[in-house]
Amino acid sequence: MLKKMTGALLGVAIASALGTAHAEDVKKVDVLLIGGGIMSSTLGIWLNELEPTWSLEMVERLDKVAEESSNGWNNAGTGHSALAELNYTPEDKDGKVSISKAIEINEAFQISRQFWSWQVRNGVLKDPKSFINSTPHMSFVWGDDNIAFLKKRYEALKASPLFSGMQYSEDPAQIKQWVPLMMEGRDPQQKVAATWSPLGTDVNFGEITRQFAGYLQTKPNFKLNLSSEVENITRNADGSWRVEYKNLKDGKKTETDAKFVFIGAGGGALHLLQKSGIPEANDYAGFPVGGSFLVTDNPEIAQQHLAKAYGKASVGAPPMSVPHLDTRMLDGKRVILFGPFATFSTKFLKQGSYLDLLTSTNTHNAWPMVRVGVA
Repeated sequence: MLKKMTGALLGVAIASALGTAHAEDVKKVDVLLIGGGIMSSTLGIWLNELEPTWSLEMVERLDKVAEESSNGWNNAGTGHSALAELNYTPEDKDGKVSISKAIEINEAFQISRQFWSWQVRNGVLKDPKSFINSTPHMSFVWGDDNIAFLKKRYEALKASPLFSGMQYSEDPAQIKQWVPLMMEGRDPQQKVAATWSPLGTDVNFGEITRQFAGYLQTKPNFKLNLSSEVENITRNADGSWRVEYKNLKDGKKTETDAKFVFIGAGGGALHLLQKSGIPEANDYAGFPVGGSFLVTDNPEIAQQHLAKAYGKASVGAPPMSVPHLDTRMLDGKRVILFGPFATFSTKFLKQGSYLDLLTSTNTHNAWPMVRVGVA
């Protein structure tokens, strides 16, 4: 949902005319980025490279960048390369496994890796191991029907070079070599199967964000405003955007006119889209469900598992809806996450308000939200 939301405003903003002068006391920039996460920082790096003369400004509500969804502790770090996510390869009515979506997802992730490699070469990103580490991805299933599906999926995927090196096994001894922790104490009579891909990675999007923002701060045409909350977004007569924000520490209010505005504010994007008044925001709503994970950084346990292991979800369900046992590299440590466990909260951000759901609900999005709940 957020990918669509942020893209909607960006598309409208880019289509707007280049603004003429406003009142002298209003700052003017070419691009204003709302939110200090992976999306805003990535766009900032792109624009700095493609349009180095443009002025850029980033507004972040918290006192650091990458403290919400982009933070390594708040996402799975898979990059979603379709190596393990079974719902990207649905079966059709004839039982044939379609891999077109998996290829699309994997290709998109490879483009991200190429982009990061270019930034390493240019000195924007530092040691690659600080943000990306080789971590096998695997799918793990049990039961005759699921095993049959996984085998068909493997046979379909191995024809693509994007999935080369993937292995398939129904042998508990082999699977135990890959993931000993998952096989410990398991009923030896239980039928299981797994695919294992050595091409998987663990990505720390928070670290990428911090390095991107740090690099941008070395540029004279970039300004980062921390502890600053956007209060309003309005369209100017010339097609540019006026963004009003307040410093949460000293209360100072600022108005900035921007030719282009990008909202990369995660769970805070919905309210900002609604403030902008663009029609594309009308049917979007936030639904208050989420997931929490158990985590351990005990080396004796963490060293027994090196994989991002996914179970099987219903067709159309998001990858986060299935059991995960994920290896992560966070704060210089190897840790394991297990979950997700369903949660309910009316907050859209970890450091948000319990009134987020109520204040974002209106006559335009109430019915779509009801339909999601019924489904």
